[in-house]
Amino acid sequence: MKTRLLPVPLDDTLIRGAAELESTEHGLLPHRLPAWARAQNTDPQLSMVEAQPSGVRLAFFSAATVIELDLFRSRTTYSGVPARPDGIVELTIDGERITQMVTSGGQTTTIDMATGVPTTEVGPVATLRFEGLSGVSKLVEIWLPHNEQIAIAALRTDAPVTPIAADARPVWVHHGSSISHGSNAVRPTGIWPVVAARGADLELVNLGFGGSALLDPFTARTIRDTPADLISLKLGINLTNLDLMRVRAFGPAVHGFLDTIREGHPDTPLLVISPIYCGIHEDTPGPGMFDLEALVKGQLRFIATGNPDEVKAGKLTLRVIRAELERIITERRATDPNLFYLDGQELYGETDAETHPLPDALHPGAESHQIMGERFARIALGEGTDTWSL
Repeated sequence: MKTRLLPVPLDDTLIRGAAELESTEHGLLPHRLPAWARAQNTDPQLSMVEAQPSGVRLAFFSAATVIELDLFRSRTTYSGVPARPDGIVELTIDGERITQMVTSGGQTTTIDMATGVPTTEVGPVATLRFEGLSGVSKLVEIWLPHNEQIAIAALRTDAPVTPIAADARPVWVHHGSSISHGSNAVRPTGIWPVVAARGADLELVNLGFGGSALLDPFTARTIRDTPADLISLKLGINLTNLDLMRVRAFGPAVHGFLDTIREGHPDTPLLVISPIYCGIHEDTPGPGMFDLEALVKGQLRFIATGNPDEVKAGKLTLRVIRAELERIITERRATDPNLFYLDGQELYGETDAETHPLPDALHPGAESHQIMGERFARIALGEGTDTWSL
């Protein structure tokens, strides 16, 4: 006889790591930026990635032995570029990884790289069923894919569920680029901020946005307004590979970003992390672009197309950004003792690039995400650290 499952009402008490939930025809769509911030954005890239639920998970206590979850995914692919694998949904029980399942169906938009014209295919809702779970009360967390938009259509269980307390764990708000978002990680608990948060037992709010850590004022205001016990900002790579600004604008923009955050969190420990090692941009400015020769071979790689001679005219490289960030944080610490700086090369440096090369010359692979997360937990989150702590 099939176990009878009961529908569980979905709301923000069960879904953690999202700024808000949008009711859509396919279910609740988690957003990592609030509606007022999205209204100020005109960049399709940011619109896409902020709705990819990196770090977002369903979390509750239950004695359920069977859990079903209906999901409608939306994914974007590019013609001529190798498609990413299907998204992964992971189940953890009392912090331990139990199993994972892949997403399917939903909506897939393919963009023609030559013309920019999109085509869309629509498939069914995917039902994921987790069964054979222990019948004792336990902390259930279902981690949504970090690289697909996911609408949560329904949740069903064979036992009641209870939300976890809002203040059960210290809240860590982190902002960064696609590396923090999880590019090239293969599962949602394998992205480096999640590895670090799980290792330190922190409640993660991940504002890592692929291609979009650009010192946007609305992102700073979002962080300002988000409850946090710890805040970190990983800045630099997107500013370089988009060739977005010059060194003259960079310094004031960083100051303004920090000033805005401090309006809401005047004393919260705040860590600024400079870029990890990335050989193509260490001394060569952006813009970055796809390596067309690699694409012909079916490989996805990036190259830097700027001129190193233009650094003296103010173009940004990773070395320039590291020096500027360290200078800014050192100067501000005279009046802000809860502000800290971490060289990103302590998480992934030149030696790491020799042993664990960046698969696409820009983003760490799955093993490097694990290493970075473990290092961050030890360097910045471990007990007794003087870099950054509660």
